[in-house]
Amino acid sequence: MSETKSNIEMPTTYNPKDAEQKWYDYWLKNKYFEAGKRKDAETYTIVIPPPNVTGILHIGHALDNTLQDILIRMKRMQGFDTLWLPGTDHAGISTQAKVVQQLREEGLSTQDIGREKFLEKSWEWKEKYAATIREQWSKIGLSLDYSRERFTLDEGLSKAVREVFVRLYEKGLIYRGKYIINWDPAAKTALSDIEVEYKEVQGKLYHLKYPLADGSGTITVATTRPETMLGDTAVAVHPKDERYTDFIGEKILLPIIGREIPIVADEYVEKEFGSGAVKITPAHDPNDFEIGGRHDLPQVLVMDESGTMNENAGKYQGMDRFECRKQIIKDLEEQGVLIKIEEHIHQVGHSERSGAVVEPYLSTQWFVKMEPLAEPSIKQQKDNEGVNFIPDRFEKIYLGWIENVRDWCISRQLWWGHRIPAWYCKNCDKIIVSREDAKTCPKCNSENLKQDEDVLDTWFSSALWPFSTLGWPEETEDLKRFYPTDVLITGYDIIYFWVARMIFSGLEFTDQKPFKDVLMHGLVRDSEGRKMSKSLGNGVNPFEVIEKYGTDAMRFMLSTGSTPGQDLRFHWEKVEQARNFANKIWNASRFALMNLEGFTYEDIDLSGNLDTADQWILHRLNETIQDVTRLMEKYDFGETGRLLYNFIWDDLCDWYIEIAKLNLYGENEVAKKQTQSVLSYVLDQTMRLIHPFMPFISEEIWQHLPHQGETIVLAEWPQYDEAKVNPESVEQMNLLMEIIRAVRNIRAEVNVPMSKEIELLIKPNDEKIMSILENNKTYISRFCNPSKLDLNIELRTPDKAMSAVVTGAELYLPLAGLINIDLEIKRLEKEIETLNKEVERVEKKLSNQGFIAKAPEKVIEEERAKQKDYTEKREKVLERIKELQG
Repeated sequence: MSETKSNIEMPTTYNPKDAEQKWYDYWLKNKYFEAGKRKDAETYTIVIPPPNVTGILHIGHALDNTLQDILIRMKRMQGFDTLWLPGTDHAGISTQAKVVQQLREEGLSTQDIGREKFLEKSWEWKEKYAATIREQWSKIGLSLDYSRERFTLDEGLSKAVREVFVRLYEKGLIYRGKYIINWDPAAKTALSDIEVEYKEVQGKLYHLKYPLADGSGTITVATTRPETMLGDTAVAVHPKDERYTDFIGEKILLPIIGREIPIVADEYVEKEFGSGAVKITPAHDPNDFEIGGRHDLPQVLVMDESGTMNENAGKYQGMDRFECRKQIIKDLEEQGVLIKIEEHIHQVGHSERSGAVVEPYLSTQWFVKMEPLAEPSIKQQKDNEGVNFIPDRFEKIYLGWIENVRDWCISRQLWWGHRIPAWYCKNCDKIIVSREDAKTCPKCNSENLKQDEDVLDTWFSSALWPFSTLGWPEETEDLKRFYPTDVLITGYDIIYFWVARMIFSGLEFTDQKPFKDVLMHGLVRDSEGRKMSKSLGNGVNPFEVIEKYGTDAMRFMLSTGSTPGQDLRFHWEKVEQARNFANKIWNASRFALMNLEGFTYEDIDLSGNLDTADQWILHRLNETIQDVTRLMEKYDFGETGRLLYNFIWDDLCDWYIEIAKLNLYGENEVAKKQTQSVLSYVLDQTMRLIHPFMPFISEEIWQHLPHQGETIVLAEWPQYDEAKVNPESVEQMNLLMEIIRAVRNIRAEVNVPMSKEIELLIKPNDEKIMSILENNKTYISRFCNPSKLDLNIELRTPDKAMSAVVTGAELYLPLAGLINIDLEIKRLEKEIETLNKEVERVEKKLSNQGFIAKAPEKVIEEERAKQKDYTEKREKVLERIKELQG
């Protein structure tokens, strides 16, 4: 599709569906997204945050992916050898739950089909949903290098996971132990601390009176979970609590169970809280577990993996934990043990995956020692050599977590995932951790080995994503060339789950931080600011948005409506506005192309005697190129979108193209060629600037323009050009636009249509303004439609005339019979109010010493110029009011 001549055969309206499929197929066919072709170029790498293979992409994915695509497309146009690596995550707990549900609908269970068959079903699920996600990526227009697509359970990543596990184990950083962990009774698996979501719950605090074994008295304890008392193995008091000094070492008779348990002294107990005595249940509370360890207390587990009371619960065996709670309260009340119940609001942990109330549970699990891994990350960050967080406030959140990190429970009681590479010798109990499947025991040579049944936490493999996807632990060419990556774009909600773990993993295994920058974006919320959820029914399907308004409209709305680190509210009206913007671009381009018939790329010549409007639009384009590039490098997509919108809608469409019609429809062939050159050049550069945001419509229009090259995807990013800086043209055009707007406003106020000619008198302040107006009379005549245009420095103010003050001139429209003096005075008084506010605002700014100290000199001078302009306008309006009142 390489051509140099314009093609005017553009449909009257833009049809997103036609363009999107056509161009995406074309891009893929020609492998424009594949990295590694620009061997001598600097690299730019992003790895996609891998979506879970549990369903379709949601609107948050659409935002996240669009921001990445914007950067990759710009960097590709800037000449970088860009790699945007796609992939998906196996999402252990979530995917297993989906497959189990599917089996249930088929009348089957995991026990019915066994592990191997279950894994076959899981891989089928993965293939189906990975294909769906791939299709959805194409719908969003993502320029991914599919030739390098990865999956967290593929062969290469499995090798990386085993390598990491073995290395950490050999360094003593992975260990197996019996600890209190977070347990999900619904999914029947362990959870890491950050997979627990704490919710404020209205509960109850139960006060129980435990009798001393010798019958000499009682001691009162309080609990929110009375069902766990069945596993109590002590009561603890503070060693310096005088109330209980004589009790220490005595025995308690545990109600219902009848087991004798000791009273121990431990400094963990708060004397001031409650009764100052606490029940100790080492198998069901993390703090009690620590106390139990210090006092060598037995660990009595009273529940099984599903949250059902077990054989240690006595007569409550077989009851659900919450049913047991109700029954035990009745029994304690009957026995006189329950002395009072208080309403109690407290934080209760829920599984982030299943929603079930998490149970602190004593279990044998695999753990990673985190402190030695966290230390290099903390040091690097504090030495200002770490990852750059955007916004920077997230650095404190990251450091706050990693400085207080606890050991990471990495084993999960699942089948779907990376199976733990550990084998147990049934002959001598040795644990063998190996990169390859173990066959014989190195201690006793027995072949009677059994691999650990558990799999690793999903985040264990995700933590390696930036380098494992590039071939690590092998020293691949991709790893050498594209690692470390440049930026990670992700939601702030997974800073602990994923971002922190990638950082310490990168430092541990590659000696490099995995990315230079981390751009944190917020959540996409509904129009009322609520989190999207199934229960509220307020979710937005991005593919419904695309179906209704097109991909470009959705991308522009999401990307330009976002501020780093802030949540975004989804408004259908804003998508509609973005669609209208796309239509505006289309219509303007179509008009231009209708007037570029026969015009070729070689015909573009900007060296001629350009008029004011031509010089101005080239200057404004140049400014926009500079600002857009600067803002994009700072990840300020919202402000970038505003600048592009204003330049395209206001400067290009509403002003320049309207002005261009004078030459395009005129008799002067030289002027016509000149305008065609400028129009063709500006449209080409504008399509390049908007391309990262709106890839489809920009390609469709660009292919119709006179151009060089096969695709806008590989077109050079616009460059700032000092030679096109022309502040004089801006000054002149601003004056002309201000005059035209003022005349149009006055016409509207007195209901005089543009088609009706009126007299226009203009009094310039000086010869310079007079010269500008004389040189641009054509524009004033065309857009103000005067019957008579009088430019006169010595102009005498007419009596009955509407007036306006613009920068450098006064305007008068004698509208005999149409002007009401009183109404005109009121109108001018409103104008005074507006000017007063502007003068006050500027003066306040200029009197602010902080602003004067920090702002660039150019900005300060601009504010001083505004102050002078507003003050002069106010004086002239006041003079006019006096004249009318006179």
